[in-house]
Amino acid sequence: MAEFPAPKEGIALTHFIVSSDVDRSRRFYTEVLGGEAVLEGELSIVALANGWVTIGGPGEPTDDKPTVTLAPPSDPDHASSFLNIRVADIGAVYELWSARGAEFVTPPIDRGAEIRCYMRDPDGHLIEVGQLVGRPDG
Repeated sequence: MAEFPAPKEGIALTHFIVSSDVDRSRRFYTEVLGGEAVLEGELSIVALANGWVTIGGPGEPTDDKPTVTLAPPSDPDHASSFLNIRVADIGAVYELWSARGAEFVTPPIDRGAEIRCYMRDPDGHLIEVGQLVGRPDG
């Protein structure tokens, strides 16, 4: 069973996404991408490879973020951040995740130092999937 992201020392990095349907998103990250749910409910956490995706619903400002409203992406063609997943075999991952229902923006494209493609989760969050095939600096 995957560990809950609560380090006994140091830090653990999770990627928090806002979803209009937390159960649907949790199923995407577990059933399509192959993660393991370590917390299910209004707030869900999925262990994915060596990291975690925390999924929560929309929300109004709170005392600790008094001017911030949480909402899923309103325009999927504009992104200020995205999840980046590095894989060993992009062709195999592309085929497997496509068969499980992932919708990719394009097939993998050879960019020289890497082969990459992008997909979206059910709320429109952008996810890059890439395989390094050389060093970016030469």
